[in-house]
Amino acid sequence: MTNDYFIFVPAYNVERKLCEVLSKIDESVLSRAHVLVIDDGSRDGTAVAYQKFIESDYLNTSEGEDCLKNRFEYLKFEKNKGYGAVVKKGIEKGLASGAAFIACLHGDGQYPAEKLGEFFEEMENRNLDVLQGSRLAVAGNAKRGGMPLYKRLGGRALTKLEDKAFRVKLTDRHSGFIVYSSRFLETVNLSRLSSSFDIDLELISLADSQNFAIAELPIPTCYDGEKSNLNVVTYGVRVLRQIWRRKKKR
Repeated sequence: MTNDYFIFVPAYNVERKLCEVLSKIDESVLSRAHVLVIDDGSRDGTAVAYQKFIESDYLNTSEGEDCLKNRFEYLKFEKNKGYGAVVKKGIEKGLASGAAFIACLHGDGQYPAEKLGEFFEEMENRNLDVLQGSRLAVAGNAKRGGMPLYKRLGGRALTKLEDKAFRVKLTDRHSGFIVYSSRFLETVNLSRLSSSFDIDLELISLADSQNFAIAELPIPTCYDGEKSNLNVVTYGVRVLRQIWRRKKKR
């Protein structure tokens, strides 16, 4: 079974959205991918939701090795370890799989699973190493998608500061919808990365500092009343620390 793509799905208390997210991954992507759902110690019915998805008619249209359900795997942390630990595990598993490209797709429905095919194609066609989804590239997109005002303003302010520190200029550095090349990730010492939400920015900062090819594509914004596990004050401080570190090295 050939896997050009590896998709890891951070999942924490996402019983309401997980099936919908996984079902939006296009079959053309699944035919070339392995999908790992990483349950970060959920206390709700996330595991049950995943099992329902695996047993659904959507995945049972073929037989044997080509059966789509064989493309999925579920891994659960018995205790909540945090977003950074999930990303590290996803990258570790992705590199071990031998896939050329590794994508992070959140299980809460905030990011567009149906866009993965477009992102993988862009990675291949442009020989990119990091491709991030931007919710702010299109004017008014984030507001229409329900992003809270404080997040829109805070994200833009932090991104402007970051653009002054980093080589590549982006419109949205705080989206978790990201595809990486394995050739970049193989250069990263995962043990030194953050255990929190700023791990995404750390990875982009490392790629930027080593002149890897970085780009972004617009994505729709979808906030559906989900409860965020991100502490905006702590996250902001961590981002500012990343900016300071980057400027110090220049």
